[in-house]
Amino acid sequence: MAQQQTAPAGPPQSGAAIQIVEGDGAINSIRLHRAHDPVVRVVTPDGKPVAGAATTFLLPATGPSGSFGDSGLSLTVTTDARGIAAARGLRPNGVAGQFRIRVTTSWRGSPAVATLSQTNAEPVTHASHTKTIVILVVVAGAVAGGAAAAMGHSGSSSSASSSPGATVGGTAAAGTIVSGTPSIGPPH
Repeated sequence: MAQQQTAPAGPPQSGAAIQIVEGDGAINSIRLHRAHDPVVRVVTPDGKPVAGAATTFLLPATGPSGSFGDSGLSLTVTTDARGIAAARGLRPNGVAGQFRIRVTTSWRGSPAVATLSQTNAEPVTHASHTKTIVILVVVAGAVAGGAAAAMGHSGSSSSASSSPGATVGGTAAAGTIVSGTPSIGPPH
């Protein structure tokens, strides 16, 4: 004897669902005017793609947001044979921060809604890169100066020359140039 399966209680679902495919959690570059296009898939309750469904993407009117080119804050596209709807041409506005894109569609008279988040941000610049260049220039200058002084010095290679005139805390200090590996530090 075969066991009978019972159908779940309640009316069968007839509405579509929106699945987010791309763009959720994306970070958009304000400086480069580049954003990640939101892409969704519209499917039936049993997971089959819905072709030809009008799908609307809506951006916030204030704060962090963007625009869909000439379409402005909203863009309506039709799903393809795979149920895919892509909102192409999203550009971030100049306001940094997180925002939500509301996506709506309807299938067989039942609406479906989804929301995805994106963030507009300025690219991070690294000040340490500039510091590294400055340090390298200083070290290269010290090496070149030491080499020039060593080549211009006549006499024994182990002797050092000193130049009077520099003062430290009001006391005369002699500067010394010694050939070899350069080091940067306080006067000895």
